[in-house]
Amino acid sequence: MLFDKKANNPVLAVGYLFKGLNLLTSTSLRSFILIPVLINLVLYGVALTLGYYYISDLINQFIPSWLNWLSWVLWPLFFISFFIAGFFTFTVLANLLASPFYGKLSAKTLSLVATKLVDGKEQALPQVVSAEVKRAIYLLTRAIPLVIISFIPGVNVLAPFLWALFGAWGMALEYCAYPLENAGLLFTDQQQLLKSVRFGALSFGGAAALGLTIPVLNILIAPAAVIGATLYVNDMKQD
Repeated sequence: MLFDKKANNPVLAVGYLFKGLNLLTSTSLRSFILIPVLINLVLYGVALTLGYYYISDLINQFIPSWLNWLSWVLWPLFFISFFIAGFFTFTVLANLLASPFYGKLSAKTLSLVATKLVDGKEQALPQVVSAEVKRAIYLLTRAIPLVIISFIPGVNVLAPFLWALFGAWGMALEYCAYPLENAGLLFTDQQQLLKSVRFGALSFGGAAALGLTIPVLNILIAPAAVIGATLYVNDMKQD
């Protein structure tokens, strides 16, 4: 599979996320959306509770006394880094639990919009879970250097920006995976395909990652991103 060059257009790519949001009210997709929304509601509720009670104290512990005069700069940077890292972790967990339902949602979305018969189909549950675990390991292992950077005074000024870039790429890989898996592409092939339209993929993933940080919207953004990514892949692929 190859993507059309216009798939690299950031504005066009982000537009597909909004198309996904619009289709959340579709009666044909409702049964495929309900359970992922409930999973996200529970997990993000836990994330907010833990963040409220623990992150502030944890951040203060990592600001040494001799840097108290810089706390007004370092505290927000630490908070942003931990906020992004924490929500990224919970997002990976939420997607891991909801992955069987997202595969079904993507397949159903494609059946609604495809103008001709497609060869792709929803993958078997063991394959879906296995692919999700591999993707989660890939993302989490590459997040470790960013966690380390977040603890290094001075260098951690870059951490929020690096987390944002990493989060955008991670979300692009995450949500585009479902339609690509249903089309028969393995994880390595998915990476190469999205790298060929890096700006478009990062824009779509960045918009999804931003949506995940907004209360209430973050409960709905994952299924919307799956729908949007399915439309994006279907419209941008070259036969």
